[in-house]
Amino acid sequence: MPVQDLTHQASDPKDWSWKLWPIVPLYPYGQRRTLRKEVVKDTIWTFEQIQGILYVVTPIRMTVVKLEAGGLLVYAPVAPTPECLRLMQDLVAVHGTVKYIILPTVSGIEHKVFVGPFARRFPQSQLFVAPSQWSFPLNLPLSWLGFPLGRTQILPVDSSTVPFANEFDYAILGPIALGLGPFEEVALFHRRSQTLLLTDTLVSVPETPPEIVQLDPYPLLFHAKDNVTDVVEDTAATRIKGWQRVALFGFYFRPSALNIVELPQAIRAARKVGDRSRKAYFGLYPFAWKPNWKKSFEALRGGGRPFVAPILQALILNRAPQETLDWVDKVASWNFRRIIPCHFDAPITAEPQQFINAFGFLKQQPLDKDCGDNSSTLPEADFELLRELEQGLVKLGITPPPKARV
Repeated sequence: MPVQDLTHQASDPKDWSWKLWPIVPLYPYGQRRTLRKEVVKDTIWTFEQIQGILYVVTPIRMTVVKLEAGGLLVYAPVAPTPECLRLMQDLVAVHGTVKYIILPTVSGIEHKVFVGPFARRFPQSQLFVAPSQWSFPLNLPLSWLGFPLGRTQILPVDSSTVPFANEFDYAILGPIALGLGPFEEVALFHRRSQTLLLTDTLVSVPETPPEIVQLDPYPLLFHAKDNVTDVVEDTAATRIKGWQRVALFGFYFRPSALNIVELPQAIRAARKVGDRSRKAYFGLYPFAWKPNWKKSFEALRGGGRPFVAPILQALILNRAPQETLDWVDKVASWNFRRIIPCHFDAPITAEPQQFINAFGFLKQQPLDKDCGDNSSTLPEADFELLRELEQGLVKLGITPPPKARV
């Protein structure tokens, strides 16, 4: 069944308010729109907001699943704005209260920051968090991090012991030691709908900008500029162009198709065009795009196939290739037919073999290109900044060196 949009309508800006934004000051700061979509009729819904840095904006998503016995399970909460809570209450009124909340990550502060406030809005819920939780600069108790005292439990390794085990399986990846704190993610499988829920490990990039990103098109228009003096019109084609460049920024930070402009030149260019917009990176345009940028995006998108984000390939999962592949095998043993990650496109129509193929970069013998081997499709030139970061972090002793492919 196709995804149904339930919330494309006008809303009071007061309903978008997120007053705790200074804790993690990501764009759009104190104003967050929410879109709810029905993925599986009367069974699974997604709630999407946006987040970003310097107008590199991407969707952030929580997933809500109806329990057979009544009530709801929430995976990876988003900001509980008045609008978000109202949309949740619509589901609660029909399907019962929130019984279980899952925090499936230990290092994703953009996910962790919302969990405590969300859980407090549903006082009958039980909160289950991924093991190995940590905080920086001080490693604080969970209750000090805002998780409800007495209602917060660590997810056990054995998924058969949790109260929702009759409907779900889960597998924990990690902890993978990275220096400041480990990486860990919980994959959750809803058997009845054959749906796999993930946080960060796998994504797919849509060719056109997601609806939640288009509610405020300014970031798309900003990144659609080819040069610092360009003026762009708000058209569908311009939004698509901006979105595709946003994706390159978001995954590579400094894709190979980007020319970095020296700061004095950027200042002169900004003055030349007379840009005084409060939104324009403080008036500076520190980059320009090369003509071949589209080729990098097409390689990244790969026709919509799921893949592992470059930062996880270059800086995280290659620290524990065998452990990661063991987790991949366990997840692939589940008979899923769709994947809902917390970022970019969702749902992704995919089966276990496509999931396995995405982790081919960890193997000595790469998969055949026809099988969708991710390592053979992402240009090495786009990894340049990530490789530099990796070398610097290893040299400083902050992260361990990568291990050999399996």
